[in-house]
Amino acid sequence: MVLDKYSALWVSHTSSSDFLACPRSYYLKNIYKDPRTNHKIKLVSPPLALGQAVHEVIESLSVLPVEDRFKDSLIEKFAFVWKKVSGEKGGFPNLEIEKQYKDRGEEMLNRVMKNPGPLLNKAVKIKAQGNLPYFWLSEKDNIILCGKIDWLEYLEDSDSVHIIDFKTSKHDEEDGSMQLPIYYLLVKNCQNRYVKKASYWYLNRSNAPQEKTLPDYDTAYAKIMETAKKMKLAKQLNVFKCPHKTGCSHCKPYEEIVKGNAQFVGVNEFRQDIYVLNDPKKTNSVIL
Repeated sequence: MVLDKYSALWVSHTSSSDFLACPRSYYLKNIYKDPRTNHKIKLVSPPLALGQAVHEVIESLSVLPVEDRFKDSLIEKFAFVWKKVSGEKGGFPNLEIEKQYKDRGEEMLNRVMKNPGPLLNKAVKIKAQGNLPYFWLSEKDNIILCGKIDWLEYLEDSDSVHIIDFKTSKHDEEDGSMQLPIYYLLVKNCQNRYVKKASYWYLNRSNAPQEKTLPDYDTAYAKIMETAKKMKLAKQLNVFKCPHKTGCSHCKPYEEIVKGNAQFVGVNEFRQDIYVLNDPKKTNSVIL
């Protein structure tokens, strides 16, 4: 069997979460392309902009030697990165709200500088094409599992790794989330070291990562495959229906983009057309 990654179904934590929340939302976010530009579409919002900027600053440290990671202020780096999401590019309706989010980002990074913890240890970088680790979840079903790992701490005493995911949201990751199972499978299959532990680091309130129980490999694999097969079937049949007759909070914002009720603000580095909603109230969505 000749493997073709271009015809394969690529599954990630984000895409599978989109599908489980609303198949129509999954379609609009991951498959649909604007016929005028042939680009996928993306809705930006202040929380997404904040997360993007904070993650970029922290993740940039992993490629530096340990002794150089905190030579320069993370706040100065953040100011430079913030330019990418400032104003309408980050979905900020005004300067006051933008300042509130920027202040939150600086607060998180100040916490990291005061409590660097595992960021002062060696990190493992997974070599991957396009900086996106992936492996064949099922060659038979032509399904690839992919995802970006925020940080892999190298535990020298046991020659193992510690998965760390940085959280900028005010809300905890839900217990039934597929994020940890997906990241666990990715790290197990994309590098050779034993996965000793995994943690979430809630940067808005915690000075250190909070360790989570590692999933059972076979159980995680079965759960992910079950969702992936449903996604593949929906794509084969081209059936992506919202479970609610009148739409839901997951798909409605993107339906507004398709209808032309959103403001185009540019094209990002992934060649996605970026939009902000003209009137968020129309979608019944909530920006947290």
